[in-house]
Amino acid sequence: MTTLLAGAGHAAAPMAKTQAPGFYRMMLGDIEITALSDGTVALPVDRLLTNTNPARVGRALARSGLSSPLETSVNAYLINTGEKLVLIDTGAAALFGPTLGRLAANLKAAGYQPEQVDEIYLTHLHADHVGGLASDGRMAFPNAVVRADGADADYWLDDTNLSRAKKEDRPAFEAAKSALQPYIEAHRFRPFRGATPLAAGISALPRHGHTAGHTNYLVQSRGQRLMLWGDLIHVAAVQFDQPAVTISFDTNARAAAIERKRAFADAATGNYLVAGAHLSFPGIGRVRASGRGYVWLPVNYTVPR
Repeated sequence: MTTLLAGAGHAAAPMAKTQAPGFYRMMLGDIEITALSDGTVALPVDRLLTNTNPARVGRALARSGLSSPLETSVNAYLINTGEKLVLIDTGAAALFGPTLGRLAANLKAAGYQPEQVDEIYLTHLHADHVGGLASDGRMAFPNAVVRADGADADYWLDDTNLSRAKKEDRPAFEAAKSALQPYIEAHRFRPFRGATPLAAGISALPRHGHTAGHTNYLVQSRGQRLMLWGDLIHVAAVQFDQPAVTISFDTNARAAAIERKRAFADAATGNYLVAGAHLSFPGIGRVRASGRGYVWLPVNYTVPR
């Protein structure tokens, strides 16, 4: 009886079922990089991925111990150059349900406040990248200047394109306009065109295809490089091995696949760090060529010094 009572323990304590704050910090030369999680969303990737079929997708996921719907990360990246605080993408806010919209809380947990952000660079204007820009019609980052490729702004902010869009596509146009409107009215939205240096150590590189103005951002310091990919890839377990696989969210699937292959090849050859908005958080790592495909090598956990 004594043995049984001793083994009872205190297992009646409720399960916490929460994660630690969603941020991961590392140094890139003299620049501080902080990955910020906006949360995750379950996506039926077996039905969303194109230029393939559900059976092939299912087999690829199974090889990584995964299945569809796939819990998919939504990541953003905070870059402290020492002179400017720059945020790459802003998450979805409340646009995709209660499992997302955590970027603001994780930004604060990481030791920063929204008022400290000087500039925001958008990889593109899809809702899960711009949703966090505004709250109740107000700028969520009141001192920030927002920048994005003008080709994306021309497409998503155009009322004619909205009127011609399919009913199921109209919320994407409305979300982009709603998120950016406070910054437009405050003259804080400043589009650029193509390859553009934006801040010390940060430049924009066009990777159009996923959207008309989809953009990557290159961060460089002391010979080290980090390429921020945005939505160049959505499902690592499938698309690294099969870069030709596209997704229904692509505006131009053929162009998106071409840009993905180029980006993978360049990252593997250059052996530099990359970060993806939908790679498993923190979404930072390197790419290695393997046969006709590639292998993802997640970053080694480090403590900033």
